[in-house]
Amino acid sequence: MAGKFRASNLVNTLLVAVAIAALSGCAGTSSPSKTAGQGSTKSAIGGYKIGEPYQVKGVWYYPKEDFRYDDTGIASWYGPGFHAETTANGERFDQNELTGAHKTLPMPSLVRVTNLENGRSIIVRINDRGPFMPGRIVDLSRRGAQLLGFEEQGSAKVRVTVLADESRAVAAAARAGQAGVDVSRVSPDGAPVPMAAPRGVVQVEGAKAPVQFAERRPFDPSETVPGATVDGRFMPAAVVAAMPVRGAGRIYVQAGAFTVYENANRLRARLAALGDTRIDPAMVGDTQYFRVRVGPLGTVEAADQVLTQVIDTGVNGARVIVD
Repeated sequence: MAGKFRASNLVNTLLVAVAIAALSGCAGTSSPSKTAGQGSTKSAIGGYKIGEPYQVKGVWYYPKEDFRYDDTGIASWYGPGFHAETTANGERFDQNELTGAHKTLPMPSLVRVTNLENGRSIIVRINDRGPFMPGRIVDLSRRGAQLLGFEEQGSAKVRVTVLADESRAVAAAARAGQAGVDVSRVSPDGAPVPMAAPRGVVQVEGAKAPVQFAERRPFDPSETVPGATVDGRFMPAAVVAAMPVRGAGRIYVQAGAFTVYENANRLRARLAALGDTRIDPAMVGDTQYFRVRVGPLGTVEAADQVLTQVIDTGVNGARVIVD
């Protein structure tokens, strides 16, 4: 009986250990996705991914292809705790490469990230989802934070701009599963380069010479972005450019943007108790928008606090911007 009792205890202990391990594997994180065993050395090429709408901490995000994306906000970085993990599109995260996580952009895509506080600018490959803190626009690898000069402080005011043609090319390469194939085999519109079938020449007596059409030229991101294709992935080189910036920029919490002034004014009045709330008009193309903003705010920490308060009122689309 004693032996049976000890065996039963051992089985129960093992079951508890398995349960704890399972729960720890499901633990949530506010950082980019972490889906593989840390320390794995297996190569992961990844693929093209947009993804369905998803919700984190009550906030909805809507991933989509947006090759005109150009926005400002606060950047953060991630590194040692996620090194060698699998990213959201199946690539292997390397904290020493120039990659990043974004909440809605397609993966992979190439973006220029500019530090608005010092003018440093780099190109990074977006291959992960995050950061899942509402007040952050992009999470860069540790190497990216080092090159932009904010590793120590942890965050920076940045501008994030999609490189349209380059992003179409790397997306098409990933979509086609072109592991080991140079992205120059992708045309500017993202389609595979067409190959004409061979055929004989037909000469018609008295006919004019046939009109010659230029071939659609394949596009290679390395023509415009320093970098190289490694294992089917185009990886930007560690090159820092100096970009002109208009000072460090002021931080605001933007609660919404409306085409009808009365709607913007109602939201402004609703948020007035949170601080200096204003309506800033802006033209986007041919459309007039009225942006409701709280601020300017003196620090990133103050912006985070106000953003939380705005979201708590039910305005889930609020975000931190730099202007």
